[in-house]
This record gives sequence, C-alpha cells and structure tokens, in this order.
Amino acid sequence: MERPYLKKLTEIEDFAVWEVNGEYVRNYLNREFTNFGQHYRFSFIPTYEFWVDKENSRGEAHFFVGHMLIEWHLMREGRSYDFAIEVADREEKKERRKSEVLHKVTDSHPHVYDVVPQEVYRQKVKNYDYPDIWVISGELVRDIYFIDFTEGGHHFVYNFVPYHEVWIDDDLKPEERKFVLLHELHERYLMYKGLDYSKAHHSSSIIEYKCRKEPDLTKENIDTETRLNMETAHRIRS
Repeated sequence: MERPYLKKLTEIEDFAVWEVNGEYVRNYLNREFTNFGQHYRFSFIPTYEFWVDKENSRGEAHFFVGHMLIEWHLMREGRSYDFAIEVADREEKKERRKSEVLHKVTDSHPHVYDVVPQEVYRQKVKNYDYPDIWVISGELVRDIYFIDFTEGGHHFVYNFVPYHEVWIDDDLKPEERKFVLLHELHERYLMYKGLDYSKAHHSSSIIEYKCRKEPDLTKENIDTETRLNMETAHRIRS
C-alpha cells in the first residue's frame, strides 16, 4: 500500500490529504477511482485519509477536498453514497461558481449551453478519422456542464458533448488516455446500438481493464472500436 502515495498535500480537521498515483489505484485497487476518494467510498483508503489523484492540469484539488469532507461526514453518519454525493456536489457547485476560470469563459460566451466555448478544447487527437477525439479542459466541463464529469465522455452519456466527438479529460496523465479512449469508444457504440448506460459502462470497464493489464492489445482494440463507431457517422451533428 505504499506505492499509491506521492506526497502529503495538507491536513484538514483530522484528515491527511494525500496526492496519489491514480493510475496505480485504477490498475491495481479499483478501476472506478477517478479524481479523488475517501474511505466510505473506497474501503482501501484509510479512514482518516483523503486521496487526490495527481492533477495533470492543476487547480481543482481544493474543490475535491471540500467535497470529500462533506461525503465522509454524511456517510460516517450512515447516509448513502448517493445522498452524500448529491449534498457534496451541491456545495462544490457553490464554490466553483466563484472560480475566475469559469467567469472568464462565461463572460465571453453567454450561450455556453448552445455552443461549446473554444476554451473547453485543448488538443485534437490525431490519427482518428471518426469520431473527433478531443482532449478537453476537465475543469471547465465540471464548472460549466456537469460537476461529476471524469476521465472522458460522449454524447450518449452527456448531451453537451457534440454527437461526433469523444472527450478525454486533460487531468488524466497522457499515458492513461488511450485506455479511457478505448472505454469511451466501446461504450459509445454499445449505447448507439441501444444498450443502457450501466451495461455499456460495465462492458467498457472490462475491456479497459484488460488492456491496462495487457497494453499491447490497446491499439488493436481502439482500431476495432473506431471502425464500429463509423456506423454511427450518418447521424445528424448535435
């Protein structure tokens, strides 16, 4: 259990806040660990520790810590995770509304729900004809559209993502992006074919985890999922 730890970020109340290697956690402890976690969500995290994935694009750790404080206390009292995350999300949104990053974009683009601001887009991933693969600002997406957006997404889960695009969170380490891209492409195609999200996500997690264990299989699987996604290309751009 020493390998996930990178450095202690701070202490708050009775908690030690640790920056951890999220890739290691996802590969060896729990695939569903995303930006952060606390004991009552992930039992392998010690009771009085908060874990924050090392940010590739820094600036959100303080939001995550405040969120975990609320989650932890509510779940400690016996509240469900669904209840705790709803309350924590509500408070986190209040804090994010104060963000200078958010105001700079929304002041320039008052119609962000109609047209995605260019500031959301960081880099187009080359070598993919369809769909368009974009590394995006995860912070802005969480600020503007959906606070629980993590790792990646597509139109069939998030209607704010244009139909012909797949988004990859820039907070992910570049080395992990290919695994998340595979997950999103597989999930997108299954949902296009009519599978509900929970089943499509489960199937995608299986194939992602397999490739995390056997990285040499990743390119072949991405190529296959890209070809399958071409079947969806006739749909009208959202």
